Amino acid sequence: MKKNACIFFVLAFFAGITSTVHVVAQLKGSHVLGDAGLQSGTQTMPSIGLALPVYFYNASSLRNSSGDAINKSPDINMFLTGLGGSIVTNKKILNANYGAGALIGFASNRIEGNALQAKSPFALTDMYIQPIQLGWHNKRADFVAGYALYLPTGKYSVGGSDNSGLGQWANEFSGGTTLYFDPKKTFNFSALASYALNSKKKDSDIKTGDVLSIEGGLAKTFYKPVQGSHLPMIINAGLVYYMQFKMTDDKIPVGPITITGDKDHLYALGAEVNIFLPKILSSASLRWLGEFGAKNRFQGNTVMITLAHLLKMMPPAEKK
Repeated sequence: MKKNACIFFVLAFFAGITSTVHVVAQLKGSHVLGDAGLQSGTQTMPSIGLALPVYFYNASSLRNSSGDAINKSPDINMFLTGLGGSIVTNKKILNANYGAGALIGFASNRIEGNALQAKSPFALTDMYIQPIQLGWHNKRADFVAGYALYLPTGKYSVGGSDNSGLGQWANEFSGGTTLYFDPKKTFNFSALASYALNSKKKDSDIKTGDVLSIEGGLAKTFYKPVQGSHLPMIINAGLVYYMQFKMTDDKIPVGPITITGDKDHLYALGAEVNIFLPKILSSASLRWLGEFGAKNRFQGNTVMITLAHLLKMMPPAEKK
């Protein structure tokens, strides 16, 4: 407790003296930016699949509430990987296909916020479960809606130097669309909005504010027939983006005082390419995004590689 008290005293002092540079403690939400891209508003075909994501984030600067760099070399690199599973069925709910998914992740240097940093070893991090995802498919647009839960399965203690998780539960509600500009669906724009409500952190009254994330992209899709397969090779490439906004104040109690501070936000633009190989029912994607316009948070670069495999494709639903 003495260690934690000292940490928060320093944090409060930091928040008080930095009025000239306008930066205060800000806490990160559980949502990993960059995990959705060109098809963010589309549910996959009815199937059972596995995915291996590899995520790397480099923080190149720390920005204050005016967007000025107050630390141009924070030397923070975050790495995350894990094993994900998903299922999309022919079962209909509100005339949409029902699906679900989960990800067990492992991370090093999990970034908790912009004031307290930890260099943590590679270890189990927080778990992601999406018990419900609904997908609609129309001639010129797809729609998706879902609910997800982040479980604090990673190691966490207030002020700990080796935290691999964020020590908080998060309920996330999402909805999005992919709009097609041609009848063959080869040119599209997608957007997925996710709103996360965070709990208090483990064994404390510290609470991360609600977080809104918006992700998507502008894509061109190419189909190439493959001999011996009823499915084509699919190549999908284009520009991707994400943005994130803190919608309510963080709350960091320090004795009788509760630190809130200016809410953070940032934007990012980049590129993505995906390829689906029908004979092995597998796909690979590469996504890079460079951040800009950050306020009260780190700004850097995101790289994500995802390998996926369809274990089973569901037969088409019988028409009644």
